[in-house]
Amino acid sequence: MKEFLLKLIRGIEKKDIPREHLPLVDDLIRHKILKIDGKIVKLSSKYRIGKIDIARNGTGFLEVFGVKAKDLLIEPEHLNGATKGDIVVAKRIFGGGGRPKAKVVYILEKAFRYSVAYLKDGIFFNVKNEMPIAVKASKKSIAKLPEGTVVKVDNEAQIIVEVLGVLDDPKVDEKISLALYNKKEEFSKEAELEASSYPDEILPELYPERIDLTHLPFCTIDPVTAKDHDDAIYYDKKTNTLYVAIADVSEYVPPMGPIDKEAKERGFSIYLPHKSIPMLPRKLSEGICSLKENVDRLAFVSKITLDENLQPVKEELIEAIIRSRRKYSYDRVDEFIEGKFENLDEVDKELLEWMMPLYEATKRLRKERLQRGFEFSNPEIRLLLDENGELVKTEIERETPSHALIEDCMLLANKATAKMFDYGIFRTHEEPAQEKIEELLNELANIGIFTKEYNTTHELFLYIQEEAEKLGIKEHVDRLLIRTQKQAGYTADNIGHFGLGFEKYTHFTSPIRRYSDLTLHRLLKAIIKENKKQLDYILRNIESLTVKISELEREAAKVEWDFMDRKFARWAAKNIGKRVQAIVTDPESTPIAQIEDEIVGARIFLPRDEVELFDKLIVEIIDVNIATTKIYGKVIEKIDVQSAV
Repeated sequence: MKEFLLKLIRGIEKKDIPREHLPLVDDLIRHKILKIDGKIVKLSSKYRIGKIDIARNGTGFLEVFGVKAKDLLIEPEHLNGATKGDIVVAKRIFGGGGRPKAKVVYILEKAFRYSVAYLKDGIFFNVKNEMPIAVKASKKSIAKLPEGTVVKVDNEAQIIVEVLGVLDDPKVDEKISLALYNKKEEFSKEAELEASSYPDEILPELYPERIDLTHLPFCTIDPVTAKDHDDAIYYDKKTNTLYVAIADVSEYVPPMGPIDKEAKERGFSIYLPHKSIPMLPRKLSEGICSLKENVDRLAFVSKITLDENLQPVKEELIEAIIRSRRKYSYDRVDEFIEGKFENLDEVDKELLEWMMPLYEATKRLRKERLQRGFEFSNPEIRLLLDENGELVKTEIERETPSHALIEDCMLLANKATAKMFDYGIFRTHEEPAQEKIEELLNELANIGIFTKEYNTTHELFLYIQEEAEKLGIKEHVDRLLIRTQKQAGYTADNIGHFGLGFEKYTHFTSPIRRYSDLTLHRLLKAIIKENKKQLDYILRNIESLTVKISELEREAAKVEWDFMDRKFARWAAKNIGKRVQAIVTDPESTPIAQIEDEIVGARIFLPRDEVELFDKLIVEIIDVNIATTKIYGKVIEKIDVQSAV
């Protein structure tokens, strides 16, 4: 919806209005909210479109879309039924001085089209906040449902659209997490039918215009469980040339086809501990698009020739055919880097001829990059589940040398492709706001980190990291630094990437799992082929598309986090009375600590005791709410920080 509304704000040709939005446009025209100027339909200057936020006192604020302006204040009597998160049309109220005001005149979209609820004593309660949800169903039909039944509810119609399972069943967690953000695993029949039309192997003779690179010994390096191989690499050490081959998904997913429509709605693949929810049908994501071992595949290749200082001197994009020689895991490549070369075959030996020199080159690249960017310690927590979907253990996955090798190769390719356009789809990251930095400095002062005067934010952050390292809390302080920054996203205009220290950056390397990258591939091909018609079509809608993709990225992450919280809650419910070590990560009104024991990463809510940021505690688990995923504890004792570190 927001994608389309941005077009309305700026003006859209009548012929470009999607069929599903025509009734809404007609209604807005009737209300004189939209005006028609020749062929263009546009929002009247009297009105603003945006998202509602509501303060505790009931006052509303409108975050205005499409223009850089202060939020508009909306008095409670002018909300007209709008609630937090709703997207609305508001009419400006002039006069009276003070902060600009408005009143809601039209609700375009409710914040939560669907809710997930569970049945308790004949009443459905929202799993997010335990508030009752009105459902149009007879008492007789509700009485037939078992206690704890979990349902997906259409908030507008107040009807049950799907029964997900029962709350006591751990396998319902996946369905809850997906339903909360209206995600689905199954593809439409049309998308599956389109995917089934593609073969399992390619015939090179059908692609005479492509460059044959099958003679080059590429390899993939991925997690051991990976099936969707987006990227493969090869390094010609004689010419100092890096080849980053990316699955050529755009060859199989034409715009506006059934697969493309689904991919655009999903935006990203979602990765849960036990499975993935792919952006593309598995026939493509794990089949013809995936750069599998010893099979020919279509690839979009970034070829980067470096000078002796590892600066790019020539950057090319090639539509090619490649054949990956080997599917390596990160663990196996780490063994090579550590000097463990047991059980090598001839393919390994051929690949290691260039892999080890490439590793040394990427170490130099990283050192140079960190003069402008950052390296934050933010290890991922991996959950291991049993066959019943119960949490068995957690593992901390830290970045290893093999991860760094691949990351710096991908960064080179992403930077190279970003140079090819000035307006399109950039991966951007703004510098943190000054007020956020002030909040950070106050928090750090409370734990004994006092900062010196600084000239740049980069200089400040590096100093903070050094001081945190001395105290043995760098990993935790890095999380604070990440929290201080704005979230990276996608924009049509380039504003640089603060975290990486890059002036221009985009996402080119993962079109199997990110719609942003698939869109970029189409854009780059239009540029290379000088296809002005295709380029104009892509760029006409690119700004609103970047907004939508950024929102979908956040939603995908929320699904993954919610699922983890549900597994942590079930584990905690079986460990009531257990005492665990934890560290305070948020000491505000309802303090939150993170468990750092046999299970790592679970959040535990504490009473308003006198706890400070990064206090190390012994906490007893006293209660758990499976539905809301909240774990409650009480502080048994504080651990001396100096002895802990």
